[in-house]
Amino acid sequence: MIPLRDRNPSGSFPAITLLLILANVFVFIYEIQLGPALSSFLVRHALVPAAVTGSLRYGSVSLSDTVAPFFTSMFLHGGWLHLIMNMWFLWIFGDNVEDALGKIRYVLFYTLCGLAAALTHFAIQPGSTLPVLGASGAIAGVLGAYAVLFPGARVVTLVPVFFFLQVMDLPALLILGYWFVLQILSGSLEGLGPASGGGVAWWAHIGGFLAGAVLVLVMRPRKVTV
Repeated sequence: MIPLRDRNPSGSFPAITLLLILANVFVFIYEIQLGPALSSFLVRHALVPAAVTGSLRYGSVSLSDTVAPFFTSMFLHGGWLHLIMNMWFLWIFGDNVEDALGKIRYVLFYTLCGLAAALTHFAIQPGSTLPVLGASGAIAGVLGAYAVLFPGARVVTLVPVFFFLQVMDLPALLILGYWFVLQILSGSLEGLGPASGGGVAWWAHIGGFLAGAVLVLVMRPRKVTV
């Protein structure tokens, strides 16, 4: 199921959501112009769990190499499709969460969700040498918050029905609940299979979603409309 738009107009202009989208796009444009230097750039600024584990084990913790990747990895992407899908979800669901929390709290909320997602992945796979990058963990937190705040909001969704695609008006809780269950199933099945050379950080999505669902209640949104 692919959400196309929601029928839940925001009460304010989503300035922070737009700035986050622009920041991710600008960073990705910078990435692709690096050419052969891109690989070393990603290794340095993406999250590599094994590198963090090694620094903690040997007491060589540094802000730039150990702590910063948990934050900088949120603004990196591995390709145009990765970027577009993440920004599409953020644009559809981010404006209402931003409106509910307010600009400043929304920035803090987004950052904490991304951090929770990265920490979840690190806790599950501390020995992984694969760089983890993408805004999807933070955006998963936005989805979790939206599911809590606006479960009944209608979302115009593209749904495959046998060999055809149908456009349906579905409740947000159904769409986002389906997405969350899919992450759990995918993460569990991946753990049962042999190690691969790459893939999706499913548990980062799960950690981000749960963090968003909890944090949005703790941070006491100023208004909620369904």
